[in-house]
Amino acid sequence: MRLANKKAIVTAAASGMGQAGCEAFAREGATVVAIDIDAQRLKTVVDQINASGGKAHGIVADLLDANACRSTIEEAARLMGGIDVLWAHAGMPGLREVENLDMVAYDEAMNLNVRAGLLAAGAALPFMRKAGGGSILFTASTAGLVGASVSPVYSTAKFAVVGMTKSLALRCAADRIRVNVICPGPIDTPMFPKFFDPNASAEMAAKSQAAVLAAIPLGRIGQPHEVANAALWLASDEASFVTGAALPVDGGFTAR
Repeated sequence: MRLANKKAIVTAAASGMGQAGCEAFAREGATVVAIDIDAQRLKTVVDQINASGGKAHGIVADLLDANACRSTIEEAARLMGGIDVLWAHAGMPGLREVENLDMVAYDEAMNLNVRAGLLAAGAALPFMRKAGGGSILFTASTAGLVGASVSPVYSTAKFAVVGMTKSLALRCAADRIRVNVICPGPIDTPMFPKFFDPNASAEMAAKSQAAVLAAIPLGRIGQPHEVANAALWLASDEASFVTGAALPVDGGFTAR
């Protein structure tokens, strides 16, 4: 098992890529603390993992609350007796607007996409140092590698996450803590439709989704488990010489 006896945390764990990550980590031997704001769905994920022979705990938290970002990581460490892996996956689509920017919504997007991960990592670092090393993963996006005209705010946040990853990788290397970021392309999750204009007609929505599909060389959108598999590898000792990397999981979207 690639994560045997490891202690892992996943945020935004109740659906999509985060849920798939929890399941993959537990299947590979980790004890997992799953963190999400959706209590009902979180319980379902945790119960399913435990019923299948894995080990999982759930913590309900709103990671827009800075104090919660820190306290939930500390609570997870108490539950497991330490931290070896943190996948700070929580995020949200950014605003489509630039003119007349809604500053409340802007702050919310930046805080969840950037600040929450930084605070979670900061809270996890002392536990990883005590353990003699660890692996921190963030989730950015292909929009953190190339421009995304549909949402400059989202792209701004995800470029920040990529830069944060590289900087933390340099900062933490002496402590044997690796820091990497996964950059998914379009993935079949509950969040995926939220990237499209909610006011568009059905015809326009279909055209937008067709345009996304046409831009992917492999000719399909990705599945949550495909991103989880990348996270599993980066979290494991198989990636022991990988730090500061931004790994696209995008069907070739950024290869053009």
